[in-house]
Amino acid sequence: MKLFKQLAGTAAAVLLLTSATLVEKINKATTYKVDTSKSELIWRGKKVTGEHHGTIDLQSGSFTLDGMKLTGGSFVADMSSIKDLDIADKDMNGKLVGHLKSEDFFGVEKHPVAKFVVTKATPKSGGMLDVTGDLTIKGITKPVTFPVTVTSTGGQAMVKGTIVVDRSKYDMKFRSKSFFDAATLGDKMVYDDFEIEVDLVGTK
Repeated sequence: MKLFKQLAGTAAAVLLLTSATLVEKINKATTYKVDTSKSELIWRGKKVTGEHHGTIDLQSGSFTLDGMKLTGGSFVADMSSIKDLDIADKDMNGKLVGHLKSEDFFGVEKHPVAKFVVTKATPKSGGMLDVTGDLTIKGITKPVTFPVTVTSTGGQAMVKGTIVVDRSKYDMKFRSKSFFDAATLGDKMVYDDFEIEVDLVGTK
């Protein structure tokens, strides 16, 4: 009977220790609010004869880290804020930005925001993570996967990565080889893939 009580006491102690460890592990997960004034989205699109790049403002966002592992997060981009940074001529710059906001591309009037929501993050070598999530542009949601790095200092954490987006999946048909004959388009073709460089700075 004495041995049984000792075993029961030991089991209870192990259970309490395990529970405390689990609670401690859960409490390590920290959610960071994206500081939109320090974070940025940089887009880059290419065509046969060159490329353009610019910025898109973040409207809001947050992400959760368990240690240095990304366990969740999302951000919303204000598509009406899209800018081009490589055309010096004001009229030409405005023409390009207006075209990007049109239905040929992002359809900003009907779809003023784009959104990304993390669904999975898989650790890789060298401190990298493969992040998978749902990207919504023009009201169309598709899964994307891209590598990111996570760093932290003080009360801040940074998540950086580059999303490669196939615009043909989001009903952006303008001079796309997915909708038109590439040979016919010639040097007027605009490549389907464009990049969104994500640089998020979060605070606790």
